[in-house]
Amino acid sequence: MQEIQVCDRPALFATEPRQSRLSSAAGRAGREITTSVQWRRYFEQNARNERQIPWELGADAPLTELAPILPSLRAWQLGETSDGRHLLKAAANYAKKVNDPSFVDAVRLFIREEQRHGENLGRFLDLAGVPRARFDWGDCLFRFSRYLLPGMEAWATPVVMVETHAMIYYNALRRASSSRVLQAICRQILCDEVPHIRFQCERLAILHRTRSPWLLAFTRVGQRLLFTLITLAVWVGHRRALRAGGYEFSHFWRVAWGRMQRAWGMMLPAAYRWSDPAATSSAVVAISAESP
Repeated sequence: MQEIQVCDRPALFATEPRQSRLSSAAGRAGREITTSVQWRRYFEQNARNERQIPWELGADAPLTELAPILPSLRAWQLGETSDGRHLLKAAANYAKKVNDPSFVDAVRLFIREEQRHGENLGRFLDLAGVPRARFDWGDCLFRFSRYLLPGMEAWATPVVMVETHAMIYYNALRRASSSRVLQAICRQILCDEVPHIRFQCERLAILHRTRSPWLLAFTRVGQRLLFTLITLAVWVGHRRALRAGGYEFSHFWRVAWGRMQRAWGMMLPAAYRWSDPAATSSAVVAISAESP
């Protein structure tokens, strides 16, 4: 059986999103949906294959260099440390409805992977002698908005959008600092985010599968409005770090929308072959190493 693969190519860190086999979902109609069992196996394997981070080097950068990114990094680190209780509850309710218990296992492992990101970032802050954030307005509002709507679609949609911005943000951090420790952390997170985005997009494709064309079009209008708000919020809250990594607003805006267009392509139900009502095909789909 073919395994879901982990990304590991320099092209992932390109400033501009590139057209790829993974991103061109609309042009690959007939692709099989990856099953929850396959996702669980992927996350289990990825946890065993975590990259080595040279913690022995310490922060490996002067505070004067880190100053433009540290306030932003503290806020982003907090956002990576959610315990995932509400998401697991939503996943369990959804999995019960569609008779897919392995989905809960996959979501649990997804949460653990995000928590590892947060812990690595927190460890870097510790090495730099910077206290971890205990509260951030942006993170608080983001979590509160999701708690109001406990369904899977209300969770997966903003997660895709935030992780699309995370691809840009961690690339900016990687470029903004000479710290080999921070660069290694960012590379790990960037590689993990590629399948994270696909994991959520495929689930949204399943959720949208029976939606009428006009309702799906209405959904996309709402998504674009939400993405606009999130993009502006990310820029306002993290513009110093983004600029330090080479992203002025126009560049950031263009790259963010380019990446999200590719994510929308992966959400299209028409991009997949639906072999059974539960969308639990036994075929294995390998995750490309290229960025979404």
